[in-house]
Amino acid sequence: MASEDIAQLTEALAKTHVGEELSYKGQGQKLDDKQSVEKIVREIEQFKGLKALRLEGNTFGVEAAYAIAKALESQKELQRCHWSDMFTGRLRSEIPPALKSLGNALIISGTKLTELDLSDNAFGPDGVKGIEALLKSPVCHTLQELRLNNCGMGIGGGIILASALTECYKQSSALGSPLKLKVFIAGRNRLENDGATALAHAFQMIGSLEEVHMPQNGINHPGITALATAMQHNPNLCVLNLNDNTFTKRGALAMAQALRHLRSIRVINFGDCLVRSEGAIAIAAALRDGLTVIKELNLSFGEISEAAALVVARAVRNKADLEKLDLNGNCLGEDGCEALREALESVDRADVLGSLSDDEGEPDEEDDAEEEEEEEEEDDDDDDEEEEEEEQEQEQEQQNYVNGTKENGRGEGSPAKMTLCNPDLLSFFHSPTSEKLLNLGAKRTQLIEQQLDFSDAAKIAEFFLQICSVYEEVAEVKQVVLETTDTLLRKAFSNPHFQTYIFMSSLMVNLGLLKGEKKMKTCVLPGHLIVLEHCVEQDYFSVDQADVLEIFLSRNGKVLETCSNARDSLITTLEKKIAA
Repeated sequence: MASEDIAQLTEALAKTHVGEELSYKGQGQKLDDKQSVEKIVREIEQFKGLKALRLEGNTFGVEAAYAIAKALESQKELQRCHWSDMFTGRLRSEIPPALKSLGNALIISGTKLTELDLSDNAFGPDGVKGIEALLKSPVCHTLQELRLNNCGMGIGGGIILASALTECYKQSSALGSPLKLKVFIAGRNRLENDGATALAHAFQMIGSLEEVHMPQNGINHPGITALATAMQHNPNLCVLNLNDNTFTKRGALAMAQALRHLRSIRVINFGDCLVRSEGAIAIAAALRDGLTVIKELNLSFGEISEAAALVVARAVRNKADLEKLDLNGNCLGEDGCEALREALESVDRADVLGSLSDDEGEPDEEDDAEEEEEEEEEDDDDDDEEEEEEEQEQEQEQQNYVNGTKENGRGEGSPAKMTLCNPDLLSFFHSPTSEKLLNLGAKRTQLIEQQLDFSDAAKIAEFFLQICSVYEEVAEVKQVVLETTDTLLRKAFSNPHFQTYIFMSSLMVNLGLLKGEKKMKTCVLPGHLIVLEHCVEQDYFSVDQADVLEIFLSRNGKVLETCSNARDSLITTLEKKIAA
């Protein structure tokens, strides 16, 4: 058959619209008015059983969009609208009416969409208003994929979008078929905390998400925490991409807690999110306890230390499906990079480790000081309201101490918070001595169990160190200290709501083994390490906890040189615990 005949046959087949899709993708046409889209309109009208329409890679004016919309009014079977990058060079004011006309046409047709892609259209909050009616309508009750990447929605657009999705869910639920959105993509939209929080509330209600991509949105820990809560209500989540937002410790801890509820998660991208070492430890704890099908984990550019990276590496060694671990751009140093490679090689998982070529190296003391100043400035700028709330809470607690009253539980489902209303216990907490601990009497352990808030793992770590600080090689004091710490930790670790990884990271921050976001370092005494060694030997102290502590002690032992004998003895005990 001649090439001309083949070309004619190909053209004839194209005109018969074999398949279910009509595509004008990437043709680069500038379509301003009704006349410019006559061919497209005619082909849409003649296409029987149209299920997918691709308009991306062209640019449509208001009149052109209106003409196409009229043709779509008769397409009752349309399911997938691939309409990304279709307003290049248009005035921002042109886009909302164009979108509104297309949306109204779909509403008139009565079709049921499963996919709507409007990515790479810089329409801003007003553009979201242009699709608001569509998203609320029955057309979107069946929506499974919503792609709005790089649309410049901003906070306002995020709030409007969240409201529309919420209304869609409520209306579809009332009809017996609730919205089951599976894929949500909205990167590079400047959603910030308020936009992300609004969407988080919608996600929590919907509960069917399988993929969430929200990179580069300027979201800080309040928005990240809201998203973490929402993700816990989406148990089928497989992909979570929050790259290039700012977690810091609080956001990372909240997200780590959420991961414990996500048994289907395969891809986690928290790269360039400033999870820091404490956040990495928390995420590693979630990995140890679950995430059995994880394939990719990205914790790059997060200011993670060598020891914390090694904790992550040990946490993934038994993850059979893991294909990629990205820890590039952190603060490992040359020796740390080598130690990380060796740790994975030792368990035959070296192939999963990505490049470490952009490692930032170990921060020196000047860098630490500068970062601490920056963190303090960030806290002042970003967390004023939260600090005011904390100050008010502390003032209330102090008043409770004076009045001898108790404070009620802080939240639904959390253990009641009991302030230290016993004056002797309060006195010990503020200025611990062995004499004060002995004077608490035989009921000291019962008193501590009743008074302490075991929902606050950081406070438990602080109180544990207070007790350790009064250790003496005097039989009575030694016995009381060890009995008291045993009671404290046994109760803490047996509580299913106790956040052990927060306890461990707080403990290491106070001991100077881990850099925290706030200065919390304790003046370490041999007694701290002697008592800790005793606790490590007990059955309530798990091997996983011992593993984390051993890594940090072995990599940061110099900070405990003043207690070198107690430090070395503790390391030996930890190694025995791990090897047993």
